[in-house]
Amino acid sequence: MSRLLVIDVVGLTPALLQHAPRLRALAEQGWQAPLETVLPAVTCSVQSTFLTGETPRGHGIVGNGWYFRDLGEVHLWRQHNRLVGGEKVWETARRHRPDFRTANVCWWYAMGATTDWTVTPRPVYHADGRKSPDCYARPPELHDELTEAFGPFPLFQYWGPTASLRSTEWIVAASRRLLPRADLTLCYVPHLDYDLQRFGPDSPEAVAAVRAVDTALAPLLDDARELGASVIALSEYGIGPASRPVHVNRALREAGLLEVYVQEGMEYLDPWTSRAFAVADHQVAHVYVADPADRAAVAELCAGLTGVELVLDREGQAEHGLDHERSGELVLVAEPEAWFTYYYWNDDTRAPDFARGVEIHRKPGYDPAELFLDPADPTAKLRAGLGLVRKKLGLRYAMNVVPMEAHWVRGTHGRTGGDPAHGPVLLCSDPGSARDRIAATEVRDLMLDLAGIPAAART
Repeated sequence: MSRLLVIDVVGLTPALLQHAPRLRALAEQGWQAPLETVLPAVTCSVQSTFLTGETPRGHGIVGNGWYFRDLGEVHLWRQHNRLVGGEKVWETARRHRPDFRTANVCWWYAMGATTDWTVTPRPVYHADGRKSPDCYARPPELHDELTEAFGPFPLFQYWGPTASLRSTEWIVAASRRLLPRADLTLCYVPHLDYDLQRFGPDSPEAVAAVRAVDTALAPLLDDARELGASVIALSEYGIGPASRPVHVNRALREAGLLEVYVQEGMEYLDPWTSRAFAVADHQVAHVYVADPADRAAVAELCAGLTGVELVLDREGQAEHGLDHERSGELVLVAEPEAWFTYYYWNDDTRAPDFARGVEIHRKPGYDPAELFLDPADPTAKLRAGLGLVRKKLGLRYAMNVVPMEAHWVRGTHGRTGGDPAHGPVLLCSDPGSARDRIAATEVRDLMLDLAGIPAAART
């Protein structure tokens, strides 16, 4: 039996690897190769490909979120594993070895998965509207074990203006606890996402972040070596410079295609009545067009926006393995350094109140500005501190300190191609499995190879 540790070091690239001596030593012991990712190159889509060997056409995860047509609502960052089609790697392994045990520490779509141990961020939503940091863990006793050992899951250091190395350190500690028990341990390390998006991949802050995450991973890598475990460290995407936000929803609104409704002076996207709107997701946007008669005009409008490189209809989506019923009628891909905002209002005084907060489940698109305390507001840090005081006192509070100016964002991802030195990479400790390059769809079989599952057991 072979034990395997798979670490998703999100945002790691060959260029950044020079600042990570422990991870570089892993590659020198075994091998490294450029990783050909999928479109969109975002967390939920790529992780689902790693675990199933399918493109989004097969597993159905067409982004970090999409428009749920049967609900008439946009939802990002759903958590239930039933959304992911295809057989997962541990389920394939169990058909050969029924006692094969898997631990998932913070890879996405963890809830409801058939893994043996599960840990995933999940706040406490109090009846009075407060939100407290916590996680979901299975089996249930694992929650108390990890909380007693390492404290509550540091949710506010996992995402938002205060996101920091602390969440990675907690995840690494939990992975170390589970590694000796499992045959396959999945560990997600989020830290590089933060400062690479805040300051850009070529910034001094990015170099510091790489060094910090490399240091944080050292104890887990030591444990793996002592246990004789094989190790894969890989990234979903590389983060490139960002300098050009594309306000696709504002363009659709100006063309009379996107509609809003108003409550207490605040405008909310109305997907039920809009003829076209976009779900923005980094450098990819799904554009949902209600009437087929509008598609050509919407495609022409989107193609004319500065920063849009590709407009994919269903045929174009098929070429990228993205032709799934959840995809928009059109999918936009941004040019290098361009990215899509979700903004649909034209007057900031009419924006919904959640626009200035960390509200990943209410915003109808991804918002990287959530990583900032508004740099243009000298009171933002003070107001954030007062909000935390109110939280500790058990009072309700609004953390309305996020900027609504997209120009602060310096790093982005989601498109494919480009310079391999700045793209995703895979490192492996086992020299016998070496290859020159590897596709995201091949990672599942590499895991099974290293776990000792024969090819004949995979069909």
